[in-house]
Amino acid sequence: MSVRSATGQDAPAQPGAGQRKRQRGPRTTLLALPALAWYLIFMVGPMAAIFVIAAMNWPGMLQPVSFAGLDNFRTVLADPVFWQAVRNTAVQLAIALPVMIVCAYMLGYYVAQKPPGHRVIRYLLFVPGLISTPAKAMVFYAALSPDGLLNGALQSIGLGSLTDAWLANSGTALFCLIALDIWAGIGFTAVLFAARLDSVPDELGEAAQLDGAGHWRTMWRVHFPVIRDYVGVVTMLQFLWTLFGSAQQVLLLTQGGPANSSTTLSFLVYQKAFIETDLGYSQAIGVVLFLVGLVGLLSIRRTFRQTY
Repeated sequence: MSVRSATGQDAPAQPGAGQRKRQRGPRTTLLALPALAWYLIFMVGPMAAIFVIAAMNWPGMLQPVSFAGLDNFRTVLADPVFWQAVRNTAVQLAIALPVMIVCAYMLGYYVAQKPPGHRVIRYLLFVPGLISTPAKAMVFYAALSPDGLLNGALQSIGLGSLTDAWLANSGTALFCLIALDIWAGIGFTAVLFAARLDSVPDELGEAAQLDGAGHWRTMWRVHFPVIRDYVGVVTMLQFLWTLFGSAQQVLLLTQGGPANSSTTLSFLVYQKAFIETDLGYSQAIGVVLFLVGLVGLLSIRRTFRQTY
């Protein structure tokens, strides 16, 4: 098809936007194939393997495998250690997640106001994220061991009666791990919030303060609604890191004890798979862990979705 130009001659019609989009489509899909293949092999594959192994009776990597059906799930649901791990994980998430997100948001808001030395503060907040997990565990062990820094500080101020073997006490071991989760994640999360708050127009905060709002009201009534969806994304990330990443802290500091008081679901998966070599049982817990993570993500997304 042709169109008549200003000179009276026919000129070929230019392809429309829809034609150009269709021409770029296959090329764009081709560029996405490596990432899609990686996702299918290393994400969807292991996820499907969890459900397959959970239906197997597999007493070890080199042992014969037989079909177990739902027997592993019946065993899991009848195991008191599993329910203890569920309670511990629920307590961990109920304490660590709100405290971390609220404190990190407030700290990020403070940094976003660019106080004196705010650039140095950003680097200092990011330091825990640069420390390996074994190093973090060593720091907490040095602080919480019977002859550690915390007990020494209590004795030096005349509160020796409050000293305790914090990591070996069934009433405090889990809360020590929660404290490690909060300390390790709050600075990194605050830096993320500060970076997002930097993109909020200054006019919003200035207008609120001209109307008589202080920093507290400006922080929660003005800035928070603007970045509500981003708060939801960060909350989902911290939820996943806490839910699935607690096994390494438990392994390094308490090994789930004393008396399973600090055993979490993610550590129980590790314990059953690599210590007791009961792979079917471990992946049955892995299925439960997957479902808990999925429900948690959907709940957080619904809670923090924008309402306008």
